[in-house]
Amino acid sequence: MPTAPRICPLCEATCGLTLTLDGSRVTGARGDRDDVFSQGFICPKGAAFPEVDADPDRLRRPLVRKDGRLQEATWEEAFDTIAARIRPLIEEYGPDSVGIVLGNPNVHTIAGALYPPLLIGALRTRNLFTASTLDQMPKHVSSGLLFGDPFAVPVPDLDRTHHLLILGANPLDSNGSLCTAPDFPGRLKALRRRGGTLTVVDPRRTRTARLADRHVAIRPGADALLLAALVHTLFEEGLTDLGPLAAQVEGVEAVRAAVEEFSPEAVAAVCDVDAATVRTLARELAAAPSAAVYGRMGSSTVEYGTLGNWLVDVLNVLTGNLDRPGGALFPLSATAPAPRPAGPGRGFALGRRHSRVSHHPEIKGELPLVALAEEIETPGDGRIRAVITIAANPVLSAPDGNRLDAALGSLDLMVAVDPYLNETTCHADVLLPPPPPSRSAHFDFAFNGFAVRDQARYTPAAVPLEADGMDECEIHARLILAVSGMHGAPPSAVDELAVETTLAKAVTQEHSPAYGADPKEFAGRLTGTTGPERRLDLMLRLGPYGLTLDELRAHPHGIDLGPLKPRLPQVLKTRSGRIELLPAPLAADLPRLRAALHAVPAPGTLQLVGRRHLRSNNSWLHNTPALGGGSNRCTLQVHPEDAVRLRLADGDLARVTGEGGALDVPVEVTEGVRPGVVSLPHGWGHDRPGTQLAVAAARPGVNVNQLLDGSRIDPLSGTAVLNGFPVDVAPTPS
Repeated sequence: MPTAPRICPLCEATCGLTLTLDGSRVTGARGDRDDVFSQGFICPKGAAFPEVDADPDRLRRPLVRKDGRLQEATWEEAFDTIAARIRPLIEEYGPDSVGIVLGNPNVHTIAGALYPPLLIGALRTRNLFTASTLDQMPKHVSSGLLFGDPFAVPVPDLDRTHHLLILGANPLDSNGSLCTAPDFPGRLKALRRRGGTLTVVDPRRTRTARLADRHVAIRPGADALLLAALVHTLFEEGLTDLGPLAAQVEGVEAVRAAVEEFSPEAVAAVCDVDAATVRTLARELAAAPSAAVYGRMGSSTVEYGTLGNWLVDVLNVLTGNLDRPGGALFPLSATAPAPRPAGPGRGFALGRRHSRVSHHPEIKGELPLVALAEEIETPGDGRIRAVITIAANPVLSAPDGNRLDAALGSLDLMVAVDPYLNETTCHADVLLPPPPPSRSAHFDFAFNGFAVRDQARYTPAAVPLEADGMDECEIHARLILAVSGMHGAPPSAVDELAVETTLAKAVTQEHSPAYGADPKEFAGRLTGTTGPERRLDLMLRLGPYGLTLDELRAHPHGIDLGPLKPRLPQVLKTRSGRIELLPAPLAADLPRLRAALHAVPAPGTLQLVGRRHLRSNNSWLHNTPALGGGSNRCTLQVHPEDAVRLRLADGDLARVTGEGGALDVPVEVTEGVRPGVVSLPHGWGHDRPGTQLAVAAARPGVNVNQLLDGSRIDPLSGTAVLNGFPVDVAPTPS
C-alpha cells in the first residue's frame, strides 16, 4: 500500500509518522524511522491517528442555526450569514463587542498559526482570550520580564544535561510541554544511562517520578516556596557561579535580599519537605557539570505560578546553566525572524490596559479566560455580544463551565471554527469544520520555538480534500474577509496582503535577508501552490537559516539544524540589554509568597491536583475508541490513609465539593498521590446536551473545572488556579 509522511498534530512532541493509505483513507500509522527529530518514536495517540482522522462524529459540512436549530448548509451560506450578522453588531457597538477565543489546537496547525493574528487585526477587537491563561502564561510573563521577550522561553537541553530537576511535569504521560521532545521517556532514560541525575518534584508519584533518582512529594502549590529556598541556599552556602553570564545579568544582590526569609527551615512545614532535602537539592544542582531546572503545569496553574516560573530561571542563571550546552537554552526556529544585533530592546510591559468588569490586566494582548463569562453577562459599553471561537472548548477547559455555558447561550452571535459539535460549539450560530488532519499540510510554527533540537519539517496533505470540503487555511481567510467588510473577495487576497505587509517591513530592517530588496521582486521568488505555502516560504527565506520551501519539500523527513546553541545576547530585548533578574512586578508580588510561609494547611485538609493521561490531550481525544480504557479514566485518586479516614473504598462514589460546585466521581484508592492530596484528570464532562460526541458521551466523566468559580488566579499572569486548591471529599449520599 502507498504511504505518506505526516507530522503528528496530537501533542507537542511533533513526532514524524508514516501513514498507510488505501485510496483517500488512512489505514495505519507508524513511527517514521527516517524522521530527523523523532527517529521512529510513536505514542498511542500517534498510532490512533487513522481513527482520529476518520471519526464519524467529525463534521464535514458547515452548520448554520435556523429556527433555533443547527442545520447543514453550504459554505457560501455559512460565510454569507457571518458577514450579514457581524458587521451590523460592530457598526452599532464597536469592535470590542466581539470576543475571540483561541484554543490549544491552534498551535498544532498551519492555519491556527498564520491567520488568527490577521483576524484580530481585521476586527480591531481588544477582547482576546486564549488557552494560555489556563496553562503557560506565567512562563511568558516571567520570560518577558527577565529577557524582554515573552516568547524567549529557555528549554532544558535534555540530550546533553547531567542533572535535570523537574517540577510539576509528567512528560512520560504528557510527552512534554514548552519542551518539544519526541521520545521524552527515552531521553530521560539516556540521561540516567550516561550517569546523570533526574529529580522530580510532584505531589503525585507519576510515571516520570517513578523513573527518577529522587521523587520529592511536595505539598501542592508550594513549588515557588521550594524554589525560593533553593535560591536562598545557593547564596547562603556560596554556591552561585554565573560564569560567563555574570556580565549579562543585573539584580543578583537584589535577589539575594529578596529570598533572605525563604530558608529551607522556613519553607519545610508548608512544603512538607524537610530542610535537609532542600539543601541537598541545591547542592546537587550547583555541583553538577551541567544542569537544567524545568517546571510545567503543576507549577504554573497555581497561586504563585509566575513567581515559580521566574525562580526556575533564576536557578538556571545562578548556577551558570542558562544559555550553555547541557543547561537551558533558547531554540531558534527556522521561521523565526533573522536574529537582530545584540543590544537593548523595548522591554516587556504588563497591564497596558485592563478588562472592563474585574479589571484584570492584559498580558501580551490577552485577557484572562476566566473573565469571558462576566464580559458577556455584564451590561454596559464594551459588553461582548458576539464571540468567535477557534479550536476552543472553554466550557470544559475554564473554571465554572456552567456559568460560561449560560453566557454563551445569551450571545447575539457565535461563530466557531471546529471539527466537532462539542460542549462549547453547540452554542454556535455558524460552525465551520476544518478537514481531517490527513487532508491538511503541516509545519510546526509554534513548537519549533520550544524544541530541544533545531530542525525544520514540512509535510503536505497526505490525501486530497473531499469534493465539498474546504481547506482550513481557506476557512480562516474567508472568515477574515467576512468580518472585515471584504466578503466576496478571493481568499488569496488575505495571503497576498500578508506577504506585502511582511516584506514592506523586512526590506527596511538592516538585519533582514530582504534588506534593501525590491518587495515585488522578492515576492516573485516565492514558491508554493497556495497562499499559506507562499507565506511559509517567505518566513523561511527571512529566517535565520535562509531555508526555502523547496528545500523542505526535497527533505520529506526533515532537515536537522543541529543541537541548541548559546545565543543569549541576540535573545535579550530588555531596556537594559541585560537579564533583569528581579523586575519590579515580581518584587512587588513577593510579599504574597512571604505570607504563604505561615499558611500551613490544617490537618485533614485536602487539596486537588489535575493529571494528564498518555492517551488523552485536554478534551480533544475522548471520542476516539482506541484511546479509551486503561489508565485513561475519570476517577478521583485518593491515598489509602485518606480513604480510610473518609470511609471510602476503591470504586465508591465520592462527592467532591469546591468553590464552584460539587461532583460525584468514582474513587481510585492509590499510593500514587501523597496523603492530603486527591487528583482528577481534566478535559472530561461530556454529558451536556446538544453535542455530537457519541464515544465521549458514553463515558462522560466529570468536569474538574466546575469545582472552581474562577476567583482564584495568579494576579501577575491572570492564569486560573487549576491545581492545589482546597476541596471537601465525602461519600456520595445514597
